[in-house]
Amino acid sequence: MSNRIPPETIRQLFILTVIVALLILISKEMMVYIGGIMGAVTLYVILEPLQIKLEKKNWNASLTAGLLLLLTFIALVIPLAGMSYLLSSRVKTALDNSNKIAETIKSELVKLQELTSMSFSDSINMEAIQDWIATHIQDIASSGFQTIFSISVMFFILYFMLINRKKWKEAILIYLPLKKRNIELLGKESNNLVKSNAIGIPLVALLQGIVALIGYFIFGVENPFFWFVITVIGSMIPFVGTALGIIPVAALLFAKGDTGAAIGILIYGAAVVGATDNVFRLIVQQKLADIHPVVTLIGVLVGVPLFGFIGLVFGPLLVSLLLLIIKIYKNEYGKDEGVI
Repeated sequence: MSNRIPPETIRQLFILTVIVALLILISKEMMVYIGGIMGAVTLYVILEPLQIKLEKKNWNASLTAGLLLLLTFIALVIPLAGMSYLLSSRVKTALDNSNKIAETIKSELVKLQELTSMSFSDSINMEAIQDWIATHIQDIASSGFQTIFSISVMFFILYFMLINRKKWKEAILIYLPLKKRNIELLGKESNNLVKSNAIGIPLVALLQGIVALIGYFIFGVENPFFWFVITVIGSMIPFVGTALGIIPVAALLFAKGDTGAAIGILIYGAAVVGATDNVFRLIVQQKLADIHPVVTLIGVLVGVPLFGFIGLVFGPLLVSLLLLIIKIYKNEYGKDEGVI
């Protein structure tokens, strides 16, 4: 019996190798656009039902898509721009005062040295601390340019996805090497994942931020809207949560000598803001898919370096889609076909 590989198999492997090589080459060059592409797909899932509904009322497809993009810009981009402005103004202040920040760090370490009788403050390189602060703050600021670029790409792709949705859906059916039922399963579960990550995670974070903002006003916290933004960002990070905003606020109040307000905001954060987290998540999970916190954490760790600020949403979505594709692969090629 011959052990030679059949020519048909060799040809198939050759074609697959060429396809994979080209995909790697294209993907490498497209990485800078990946945030915009994922944003377009995410918004398409959300806007498609409304586009279809308006077209059934004899609205022009192009005008409908243009109107939806305008409304999306007003509802999404303008609030994000406001949040970015709040952060960037603070970033500029921190950058201008990086010397003072570094000196503050050293002075606190000196106090720790006096308490522990350990000598380490003299060995601290203040220039290195200052350079680290300046570099990382500038990295945060520069991510804003990446976000603007991604948003531009996102709207461009989204427009054509909305007006040509039938064509690209037909293309998916033709080119994806999966059975039709698995393509339908992929589409259905992808929709659920997109809605859960793009709507559920930010919505819960926003609601918690609003509850925290009320507390900031009650206890007289300075720059409450800035800390609102920080709290919203923290709420989207598993195992960090609203503590990213609450704890620094309490520390600042303690430093000012406002002990009552500091204790009050800590209690408010734990009892009120913390309790609302479970309530909001329970309500959202009843409507949308439940994303495990570990998936969200891994997604944030991967997404932020890849996409910048918007990686808080797209990172978990990327990891969720990877797990879904593995599930589809098992369904397509597993021994117990149709059972996962």
